[in-house]
Amino acid sequence: MLRAFGLGAILYAFWLALSGHYTPLLLTLGLASVVLVVYLSRRMGVIDEEGVPLEALSHGMGYLAWLVKEIFVANLHVASIILRPGLPISPVMVMYRATQTTDLGRVIYANSITLTPGTITTRVKGDELEIHSLTWVDVDGREEDEMDTRVTRLEGAWT
Repeated sequence: MLRAFGLGAILYAFWLALSGHYTPLLLTLGLASVVLVVYLSRRMGVIDEEGVPLEALSHGMGYLAWLVKEIFVANLHVASIILRPGLPISPVMVMYRATQTTDLGRVIYANSITLTPGTITTRVKGDELEIHSLTWVDVDGREEDEMDTRVTRLEGAWT
């Protein structure tokens, strides 16, 4: 029952965010549609720990907050490189081994690296990631190790 309520709350919040209309009639129709979807989902038996991973959602929000901070810090770093005279870049390609056990975990890790300015994941083959970076400092291992650990912890929340 808790998962059904959680699914309803998430769907209604999503509906409100996309709708942009907050008149009583539309709020009621949105609520009615959410109730219908939750009812049908319960009848179909898709409201379980895999279909509505509420635990993973809480872990995902923590990871997202950390990732936004890392993106901001990397933006500042790349901006400082661009604004320095002589443009001190030294592009480098490195290989990293991901510790995630699922494809979804490796995709989240690779995309997190790509979202961070100054680095791009160019190839994922098995558990190997090929990363291009503007400078060696961007891929010296510290940030990647922490990101890898955080994504593996996030992955553990839904497996």
